[in-house]
Amino acid sequence: MKKTETRIQKKNQSAIKAAGLKVFSQFGFRGSTLDQIATESGLSKPNILYYFSSKEAIYEALLSQLLTDWLKPVRDIDPAGEPVEEILKYAQHKLTMSRLYPRESRLYANEILQGAPRIKPVLTGELRDVVATLAALIKSWSEAGLIRVIDPYHLIFSIWAMTQHYADFDVQVQAVLCEGDHFDDAEQYLEDMLRRMLTV
Repeated sequence: MKKTETRIQKKNQSAIKAAGLKVFSQFGFRGSTLDQIATESGLSKPNILYYFSSKEAIYEALLSQLLTDWLKPVRDIDPAGEPVEEILKYAQHKLTMSRLYPRESRLYANEILQGAPRIKPVLTGELRDVVATLAALIKSWSEAGLIRVIDPYHLIFSIWAMTQHYADFDVQVQAVLCEGDHFDDAEQYLEDMLRRMLTV
């Protein structure tokens, strides 16, 4: 029987994951060390290894939670809802996640750029299945004349690109547009563009 975690244990695990996120998103998996995570978390290296067996275990826990969080908005799409509004709601969720969780987005992007060695089974399994279900739904809406005819997969990829860009390329966005929060403008632009693209 698994023991119930104490409040201190939960607090320490959260501190380790928060530190790991900061270190991994800045230095990547290969450039990060347990010593850096220990320093950032305020815990000793042996204490970290009590909760996580290795640097990789921390990294994989972060990616697993990230994918769970990222797939939730897809699962929340209502097949019986108004199609354009459901797609807009999904795009808005993605943009909000980029706004609130830029380090998580960069962590994921770094993993993908490395060839996804630690999450390839998830990409070709759970992620592919969830996206296939969404693509089939979008196709059914299109065939029913509820939205314009559009390639569902490339629509999904476009939404990912247009929303995650603001997190993954934040330095570039800030350099071009100068300092400030550009998410409100991005949200309005994205909504206007998708409405024009999808509305029959």
